[in-house]
Amino acid sequence: MGRGVERCGGAVTGAAPALRRPFPWLVVAGVLIAALSLRAPVLAISPVLRDIVADLGIDATSGSMLMTVAVAMFAIATPAASLVVRRAGPEIAVLVCLVGVVIGTLVRAAPNFTAMLIGTAIMGATITIGNVVIPVIIRRDVPDRSVPTVTAAYAAMMNLGSLLVTLATVPIADRTGWPLALVAWSFLTIAGIVLWGVHLVRDRLPGVSWVEQGTRSSQTASRGTEESIAMTGPVPVVGRNRGALRNPVVWLLTATFAGQSAGYYALSTWLPSIAADLTGAQPTAAGALASMFQATAIAGAFLVPLLARFFPIVVPAMTVAVGWIVLSVGLLVAPELYVLWASIGGVAQAGGFVVVFTVLVRSVRSDAEAATASATVQGIAYVAGTLGAPIAASLHDATGTWTATLMFTLGLAVLFTVSLAAALIALRRR
Repeated sequence: MGRGVERCGGAVTGAAPALRRPFPWLVVAGVLIAALSLRAPVLAISPVLRDIVADLGIDATSGSMLMTVAVAMFAIATPAASLVVRRAGPEIAVLVCLVGVVIGTLVRAAPNFTAMLIGTAIMGATITIGNVVIPVIIRRDVPDRSVPTVTAAYAAMMNLGSLLVTLATVPIADRTGWPLALVAWSFLTIAGIVLWGVHLVRDRLPGVSWVEQGTRSSQTASRGTEESIAMTGPVPVVGRNRGALRNPVVWLLTATFAGQSAGYYALSTWLPSIAADLTGAQPTAAGALASMFQATAIAGAFLVPLLARFFPIVVPAMTVAVGWIVLSVGLLVAPELYVLWASIGGVAQAGGFVVVFTVLVRSVRSDAEAATASATVQGIAYVAGTLGAPIAASLHDATGTWTATLMFTLGLAVLFTVSLAAALIALRRR
């Protein structure tokens, strides 16, 4: 799987630069299957969250912690995740990620609030490893000409996984109960474990131990981790270049991505409940309505690269920003058009990731600076993301309606828009 490695008479040598590498179909299949488990297991809680809150006897704010603990781990566990990738190598790191997701899913299925928090934390920590390593593998194994397409497909598959769990968790829970409904999605992760196990066995070098092979792969990963930010979306990468911290664009993008993260996790957590209350839909139908927020995100991942080919970056950036604003305003003014607003918001939430990191890459001058800028933007923004769902729940509990919550998400959309516009202006002046 590794880039630039070939076997010649039993020896391992550098591949001739002139040779054109074949497209790594099996590697890409493994990346796309793994992507299904990098968001979906966390979001599976959302459609049945009201049932969980009722069964555990907790309030909505506490219930939202079952989502936000995972988001907090995305920020907290990033340094450890990067270390795992460097020490174990990319393939083993992917397996650690997927096995950890299965373990976390099983622990979270216990009908006990503490156990569910622990399971969610395990899932968040191990998903962070996947966030770090998958872009490294894409950069290492995929031909340069195909990197943008594979990256967009990777983002689309994460949204597809989110769509599946949002759409189908309630029907499964109606038949089995919510604990088994949450466990049921482990089959996606187990499929990824099997596929990456095949990768690992297939590419094991003759006469090389697993430890030595992991060390060889980790040398590539160490180089790729800093470089991968150039083509990824929301992927935590640790860096140490202090020049990035003096770049005003970095701090404006931090505010932009903080608004994006808090808004995304607030809405992903509570959209099924919002749909049920605003439209009078039953839980299964409400889950289907809420799934539009994830369904259109599949197309949204490709929107920004497409528009950026024909227009200046300000056009896709402001298109995404308007979509975020329209989502909350539409739900406030005309909730009967819920499907339309959720669809527009889905495009915006996927496009927002791509916009932020496209602008980030254009604002830095080196891979090291890009790594530090990415770590700063994402580390702070994911912490902000943990606040979105609890604040949204608290506002609903305090007022008894979703109006205050939607005003809150509108405020986050305005933060996103103003900060992004300022970042684009600062970028032009650099």
